[in-house]
Amino acid sequence: MSIRASVYRLCRKRACLARLLIAAIILFPFAFLLMLSFGRRWAYPALLPGEWTLGNWLSILGAQAGLGESLALSLALSTGIAAVSTATSFWVSRQVAGHRHRRHWLLLAYLPYVFAPVVLAACLQYFFIRAGLSGKVWGIALAQLFITFPYGVIFFTSFWTERMLALGQLIATLGGSTWQAYARVLLPVAKGALMTCFFQLFLISWFEYGLTTLIGVGKVQTLTLKVFQYVNEANTFFAALASCLLVLPPVVLLWLNKQYVFSRID
Repeated sequence: MSIRASVYRLCRKRACLARLLIAAIILFPFAFLLMLSFGRRWAYPALLPGEWTLGNWLSILGAQAGLGESLALSLALSTGIAAVSTATSFWVSRQVAGHRHRRHWLLLAYLPYVFAPVVLAACLQYFFIRAGLSGKVWGIALAQLFITFPYGVIFFTSFWTERMLALGQLIATLGGSTWQAYARVLLPVAKGALMTCFFQLFLISWFEYGLTTLIGVGKVQTLTLKVFQYVNEANTFFAALASCLLVLPPVVLLWLNKQYVFSRID
């Protein structure tokens, strides 16, 4: 028994060390970026920055760096696009799921993903310039709908099974209106799918670079564009700060997804 107990303890210690090592490897890039966001004056061959300050983070509140405006713009843009795309794609996906030419409509939904976002933006740029939407926030929002809305339609097609479609027909047979069917039955049942789709569409819009760069022609400074701007300027500390801000909402959404979506599935 003593030999088995010692072997068991040794295995547990090794498993614990392995988990700590994996966690350290995963968290190291985030910790390194966070460290750089507090630094200044990092001269070669010093291992660490020569000065530590909160000034970089306090600059978010100022207008000089523009990080506060970019953060607010990105949050508003991604939240609005995710909400609109989730709501509209949920309704449209039901119509597609019940259509006799369902496969053809789904094929159209996949077409925007045949091209890279930059190529898609180059194809659309002429029309946005003629419509006067180039370089404007509303133009960016409309351009991102070209990749978020089809994704929502594709995502929700797996939700509209024959059982769900039959449930909608049963509500209509019993005298329920379309509003009652959505408000009292379909939306409560699809709550988990709606939240998951919203999170994913938010992340697609949040990290979008190609469409935003070409359609926005550099005038719409989202947080993603700020990161690349600081990297191109070799502004290490502000690039790290912008990267920390860029990573924060996905981490929060991941936590919310785990707490309120997967917990209900379990």
